[in-house]
Amino acid sequence: MKQRELFRSKVENIELAWIPVSGGRKLAARLFLPKDAATNPVPCILEYLPYRRRDGTRLRDDGKHVWFAANGYAAARVDIAGTGDSEGLVEDEYVKREQDDALEIIAWLAKQPWCSGSVGIIGISWGGFNGLQIAARRPPALKAIVTTCSTDDRYACDAHYLGGCVIDDNFSWGASFFNYGGLPPDPEMVGERWRDMWKQRIDNLPLFPAEWLKHQRRDAFWKHGSVCEDYDAIQCAVLAVGGWLDGYTPTIINLVENLKAPCKGLIGPWGHKEPHRGVPGPAIDFLRECKRWWDKWLKGIETGVEKDPDIRLYLMDYAKPAPHFLERKGRWLGFKDWPSRKIKTKAMYLSGTSLADRKPRAKSERRSVHSPQTTGMKAQEWCPYGQGRIAAEGATDQREDDSGSLCFDTAPLKSPLHIVGNGFARLRIAADRKQALAAVRICDVAPDGTSAMVSFGILNLAHRKSHEFPEPLKPGKFYDVSVPLKPVAQTIPKGHRLRLAVSSTYWPMVWPSPEDVTLTVDAAKSRLDLPALGSFAGLGGVKFGPPDFAPDAATTDFEPEVEKRTILNEIETETTTFLIKSDDGRYVINDIGTEQTSTRIKTYRIQRNDPTACFCSVLCTQSYKRGDWDARFDSEVAVTSDATHFHVTGWVKAYDHGKIFATREYKEKIKRDCM
Repeated sequence: MKQRELFRSKVENIELAWIPVSGGRKLAARLFLPKDAATNPVPCILEYLPYRRRDGTRLRDDGKHVWFAANGYAAARVDIAGTGDSEGLVEDEYVKREQDDALEIIAWLAKQPWCSGSVGIIGISWGGFNGLQIAARRPPALKAIVTTCSTDDRYACDAHYLGGCVIDDNFSWGASFFNYGGLPPDPEMVGERWRDMWKQRIDNLPLFPAEWLKHQRRDAFWKHGSVCEDYDAIQCAVLAVGGWLDGYTPTIINLVENLKAPCKGLIGPWGHKEPHRGVPGPAIDFLRECKRWWDKWLKGIETGVEKDPDIRLYLMDYAKPAPHFLERKGRWLGFKDWPSRKIKTKAMYLSGTSLADRKPRAKSERRSVHSPQTTGMKAQEWCPYGQGRIAAEGATDQREDDSGSLCFDTAPLKSPLHIVGNGFARLRIAADRKQALAAVRICDVAPDGTSAMVSFGILNLAHRKSHEFPEPLKPGKFYDVSVPLKPVAQTIPKGHRLRLAVSSTYWPMVWPSPEDVTLTVDAAKSRLDLPALGSFAGLGGVKFGPPDFAPDAATTDFEPEVEKRTILNEIETETTTFLIKSDDGRYVINDIGTEQTSTRIKTYRIQRNDPTACFCSVLCTQSYKRGDWDARFDSEVAVTSDATHFHVTGWVKAYDHGKIFATREYKEKIKRDCM
């Protein structure tokens, strides 16, 4: 029997189950059940997302949830209210109503005759976020979660702000979510009322990026849903998973260090991907790891997961910088206890253009930098979403960005340096403006001069004490600041040099300061603290099998997917434009007969010495065709700023059989708040 037939022969697929929730609403679910679940009830795994279970995540859902159902678990893929085919409206990310609905969903699942009464939650990104948030609400039937590429702090570690700076994902992700919020339900699921539901969604669609810009401090808006506010609220078992290339890696370490509930961490070399589809590879047999977790906490089977190392992580070898990797060489390590006593802080001191193990003799040594606004063009995406196809989202050779930065280099290393964990740049720094940012990178400089990104950190200097209560700078005054670096596990080889680079801009990842800035670093009173692993003794024994999952839903492809990135430089005005086009092609999902297209066109623009020339726009289109159904939804978000305000505009256009069905326009002016 073929693999597809073998998996599916064990599974009953229920295309639509309506789950009643408060307010008379019904949420749409797709259920995957073992065929004998009616006579042999099993625990249920919930995945709860806004990304359209019917036609949005269907391909990956089949691979994962059919596998779970074929291996002794029911699975439920539920659309959040106002998305996919679910009734109601999508209000924003992670609202209380979303969590309240989840409590009712879990109670409903636990009471079904095919369910044993135990429920787990699995999810990546949004589904990882709300897994943690729902766990903190402690529904009785929820026994364990697997959270992948998620956050414990919605302000400090999410697609809006980084180090107190607004990042481009606030607009690129925000524009995508803006588009998702206006998509129609499927008439085959909801019937003739689909147009009324669609119109209601469009009429009530917020301009999300603008709403998020109205909260530039870490206020109550961001504290809601940030489980770091009360780690003890989570009492079920948590498996926290992610990759070094992903934007959310710090959360895994935070959860392992702070949860009192059973918690284990797993970090590979991947981008924003689940590990059984992990890119850069090696991908692993992640679903079987999940089954070990579910077997223990949902079925009470002793699988040894509680004896696993606190953190299993992948230590990456050096790789020549490239915009995309299919594989990263390295080795798996298991840390029985975390924080690990095997990792020691290695202090490295700045002096002149050097980075050394000894403190400099000089009492003061000041160096200044006035970075071009284009410094940062060689960075990775804050969160590389497109890994798995050839998506040029990784950091490339850093020498161009290094040229616009203050650089401090070690001598060639006499032995390899294994960096594992969280590093910090401790800088004594001044700016010539009230508002400024500092971007810090550590790079691996090969003997041929190639500069490869290892990690980076960003700090809005007005947020040097607090993200909740920022304070403008006094121009010319020196401050002692600590810039957290993104956690990493990477080896710097013998003979290579380690470089610390500091710049006053980091575009397009970070929106620029309102004025051109000169930073001055007092090198003699600054240092770099790195987590150095001294020995591999006792860290071996971590092994994973090759990835196993059920076949994805089959498609018929008519036009190929395309990812293209272009940089244009206009010499006369010194204007740089970064253009990114992502096209998912045109295809039909065979088992439901829906033809789909989806495109995203992002444009970033700035002038070399003028931060007020910064511009961002994101155009999204989505279409669906099947029989008499022909719907398309287009939207755009555009952002500019001056010295005092952000200016955000948007529009949407919905088409029914090629004719305008609904339109809306948006315009917002938002004051900059220490930003």
